[in-house]
Amino acid sequence: MKTTIAVIRGDGIGPEIMDATLRVLDALGVGLDYEFVDAGLAAYEKTGELLPQATLDAIARHRIALKSPLTTPVGEGFSSINVELRRRFDLYANVRPAISFPNTRSRFPENVDLITVRENTEGAYAGEGQQVSEDGATATLVQKITRRGSERIVRYAFDLAVRTGRRKVTIVHKANILKSTSGLFLKVAREVAAQYPSIQCNELIVDNCCMQLVMKPEQFDVIVTTNLFGDIISDLCAGLVGGLGLAPGANIGTDAAIFEAVHGSAPDIAGKGIANPCALLLGAAQMLDHLQRPELATRLRAAIRATLAAADRLTPDLGGQGTTTSFAEAIASRLG
Repeated sequence: MKTTIAVIRGDGIGPEIMDATLRVLDALGVGLDYEFVDAGLAAYEKTGELLPQATLDAIARHRIALKSPLTTPVGEGFSSINVELRRRFDLYANVRPAISFPNTRSRFPENVDLITVRENTEGAYAGEGQQVSEDGATATLVQKITRRGSERIVRYAFDLAVRTGRRKVTIVHKANILKSTSGLFLKVAREVAAQYPSIQCNELIVDNCCMQLVMKPEQFDVIVTTNLFGDIISDLCAGLVGGLGLAPGANIGTDAAIFEAVHGSAPDIAGKGIANPCALLLGAAQMLDHLQRPELATRLRAAIRATLAAADRLTPDLGGQGTTTSFAEAIASRLG
């Protein structure tokens, strides 16, 4: 029986990289059926809604979605469609691998293989209680950290380490200053870590973590942290391996999961056929792992690596002269 997933083709370069990704998945013989649904500007132009109910229903029905970048119009609707999707489906775990690949614009072409696990639903990034005083002189927000939110994200990180054969989890915090919120996160994280004696655990204050990542990223394996810190750290990690064009992301909840490229919709190159599909392809590999098809995920990642190593039909951002389509064809030809 085939698995059906919801597919959001997205805005800007989204449809181009999604079409390329689906061609590679079909060549891989995954056996997926696709229900295409809209969100973002594409949905707004058709329905007047940024996130139509039909799209939400499809994600709830299939429990898996593959999503291209979306554009949230300024002054319209939600502050972020991505944040709204996380809220609607309680996608509490944001999982961002950063892996060195050959022939990329990276200072670390060999030594980086880490995963940032970011709490996805609470903390400062959630933007609760935002307000500006009447005179415009003071702005405030509420940063809320809960025991439940902290426990489930840290447990997810340790379970991920066990499941994938990783050996170390680094807890990242700012409990030396943010003694209530970050302090609670660290306290709960220590309690959870004690239940996983086979996994090495260490703790780093977030500013020291950023310095250590730039100096010696190979010391990291799995990083777990709160929402805002994770947002910053995961982009830093993407920079270590060549940028957002190689940065996939998974948003995982109990009842649904959404896999994506984490970069934007890049309207400046939309329609030119030169967008790099690697981030979305690597997001699709995460999806295959989630669907318990690790052998296919391994083949897909290996084909991407082999194509980059051969510098075959690479897109301009990777130093080549290929197109989105030709790059995808080069990857498909190496699936084995």
